[in-house]
This record gives sequence, structure tokens and C-alpha cells, in this order.
Amino acid sequence: MRSYEKCYINGEWVSPRASTQWTLVNPATEEPFATVTLAGADDVDAAVKAARTAFRSYGRTSKAERVGLLETIIDRFVVHEQELAEVVTLELGTPIAQKIHAPAALGSFKQALATLKEYEFESRLGSNIVRREPIGVCGLITAWNWPLQLLATKLAYALATGCTMVLKPSEFTPLSAIHLTEILHEAGVPKGVFNLVLGDGPTVGNAISKHMDIDMVSFTGSTRAGVLIAEAAAPSVKRVAQELGGKSANIILDDADLKAAAKWNVTRAFSNTGQSCHAPTRILVHQRQMDEVLALLASEAKAIEVGNPLDAQVTMGPVVNKLQFDRVQDYIRIGMEEGATVLVGGPGRPEGLERGYFVKPTIFSNVMPNMRIAQEEIFGPVLAVIPYSTEEEALEIANGTPYGLGGYVFTSNRERGLSVCRELRAGRVFLNGAVSNTEAPMGGYKRSGNGREMGVFGLEEYLEVKAMIGFD
Repeated sequence: MRSYEKCYINGEWVSPRASTQWTLVNPATEEPFATVTLAGADDVDAAVKAARTAFRSYGRTSKAERVGLLETIIDRFVVHEQELAEVVTLELGTPIAQKIHAPAALGSFKQALATLKEYEFESRLGSNIVRREPIGVCGLITAWNWPLQLLATKLAYALATGCTMVLKPSEFTPLSAIHLTEILHEAGVPKGVFNLVLGDGPTVGNAISKHMDIDMVSFTGSTRAGVLIAEAAAPSVKRVAQELGGKSANIILDDADLKAAAKWNVTRAFSNTGQSCHAPTRILVHQRQMDEVLALLASEAKAIEVGNPLDAQVTMGPVVNKLQFDRVQDYIRIGMEEGATVLVGGPGRPEGLERGYFVKPTIFSNVMPNMRIAQEEIFGPVLAVIPYSTEEEALEIANGTPYGLGGYVFTSNRERGLSVCRELRAGRVFLNGAVSNTEAPMGGYKRSGNGREMGVFGLEEYLEVKAMIGFD
């Protein structure tokens, strides 16, 4: 069994001052496969001091120097891409055949590089010069569901702007962060610019959030955890950027290609075993088309192959751990108790899978908008199909949750689709299954967070704005 006992601070792998052993369990087998040593608040303090010292020089580097560094990181990432993909499959359970995690992380690095090349850090505004400068030391706290991509998106833009950082990955998926740290070291990231401290939220996450010498916290995770981070950060008045939970709706308008909409929704919602904050977990269907769409959804869901994520034929693996498995099973039971109808799936493991945190791909029909399965984030392969009678009602239902992260619209009329997209209260809205891209800003309305990641908007989250006045 593998053992990882060190943090990465000031360019070196060092033993943490406080240590707790943490066992990682393969979600496909329920067997332990590695242990890591979790650090404490003193280790965060050491990492912050290293980052603060490094900022004195790295914060003054030229754009050309940072471009060169990102190019080197990308080159080294490509060399290790397959290795990184295998690590994510081991700790998270995503099927190796899907090839989604490492390419997404690489895409984030490439977009940060492209954005940096085109970005001007000074501009004229009348007799003033507006200058954007790196905010300073950043605390980066990432979730377990996209352990490489979330990490890469944050650190790539922090590096691009001249910031230094302290990273805490999820304790459930720390190995991908460890391997990526080795790539950063190999690429020659200067000492202290990037620091990795393994730990849990109440200890290391809280220490990062409240640290008086951290200038910004960027967090991706649950809304509950986001609230705690904001509370801890408040006394230091640091910037807090958060991408939190979601309960995204896919409005299938009555003029849409129903077969294409159903196929896309099942594929997108069950990708990564439904463990995606942007997943279209509410499907809004016109009531007169409900029977047809339900038949199409059922057919697509039954074609999903659930099983060993190392099997090339498998299209859906397990959820990340027993805690998440139990949560999803609870919500399936809640849906049944609320009176929704199980169209496919239901409680328990799929037939033939006695071990592993495997969940049946589950679709509920006869769902009312106020049911818990239509209001609360489940974070698993569970979809709720909700009827509507008018376009106005569909929008009311779609906007009728505390969340506002993603939205989706299917229609054969582009102008009608644009009109509906404009009315959705969400940070990202997709038309007819459009492919996501890293140039568009990503973030949420309402309890789905604040701030934006990716592209120019993501870059500017790590910058302060300075006005220099009197330069006629």
C-alpha cells in the first residue's frame, strides 16, 4: 500500500509538524490502497510564510517570464498525462475510458496561457493609468469531484498573474494533487510560489480561510462549506471567490429535438457518476410530450454500463466513497417517499455488483418542483423529470431553487432559445448541448457562489486594481 507522508513547502517535501494518518479507499473495490499524512495549522503557517517571501520576487516577474513558466508546465503535464489520469481513476472511480479529468486540467493550463499572452496589465483612462497587480498570497481549496481540473484552473491563473499560493486539495482525492505538485517541481516553479498542505476542512481549510497573511481564498465545494469559509475569512477582509453547489435545470422546449435532448441529458448528467455541480439534474419537459421523453430517457439510461472503472467498456463508475454512496441512497429513498415515480434505477447497487460504491443510474418522473429531490443537490446519478405547461412556468421552475450555477435549453429556434437563456438566473447557460469551453467565465448566482473562473474573468479574480492619477 502506498504511503504519502509529506507536504510540499518552499520547494521541498517536508514532514508536517502536526500529523494524522488518513486511509484512502478504492471506491470500486472498498479496499484501502494508500495512506496520507494530514497536516495542521502550523504547517499552513509555514506554507504561508514561504509564499509571502516568494511573492516579493515572483510578484514582480514579467509577463514573458510567466508565459515561459506556464509553457514549461504544460510540456511536463503532457509527458505525465496518462499517469495523472490513472491516479484520478484510482482515487475517484471515474472510468479510465472517459478521459475527462487530465484533458480538462490541461485545457485549463492552456487557456490561462492564452489569456495571459493577450492580457494587458496597464491601460489608459483619460489622464489616469489603471494598473492591475497580483493580489498576493492565495489560499486554494479544492473539491474531490474534479480533483485535477479544479486545482489546475485555480493555480494556473494564480501563476499567470504573479500570485503565490497555498493549496489544500480534498482529503478524499489528494493523490492527483501530489502528482501534479511533482510536475510543478519538475517544471521549475520557484521555491515558495506553490505550496501543498494536505489536510481536512475543519483544520487546514479553516487555517487557510482565517489566516491574516493570506490575501485571497478561492474555494470550490459545497455551499455549506462555502459559508463556513466566508465566515472564517471575514475578520481579515480577504477576497473570497467561491464556486459552490448547483441544481441545474435543462428546459426542453416543445419545439426541440426530443431524442437529441434526452440523449444529451443522460450523457451529461451521469458523466463522472453525476458528481458535477453543473450537472443538469432537473429535466423540464412540456406535459404533452412527457410520455415520449420519458421513454427516450429510459432507453438512454438503460444503455449505461456500470462497473469496474478500469474496464474499457464501462461508462459509469462508483461514487467517491461510502459517505457519498449513503447520501445518494438516502435521496433515492426520499424521492420515493415524496411520491415521485422511479422510471429507471432505484435504491441499492446495480445487479451483479456486490462491492464498491456503485449506484444505479436513477431517473424519477412525476416530480413536483417543491420536492427535495428537485430542490437539493444530490451529487450522484439521480435525475428529476418535471412537467411544465408554458414557457413562463418552465422559467419559474428553473429559477425556483436556491442555486444558480448552470442552465440548459433545447429548442429548434435559436432566437427563442436566446430569449429563454437570458431569463435563466445562472452563471453559465448552454444552448442545445453546446460544448463547454475554458474561455467563457464560470461561476454562479445566488447560493452557487460568487466570483468567476476561467478566461479573462478568471484571471482578474487574482488581480488588484490600482489607479495612478495625473498622467496627462
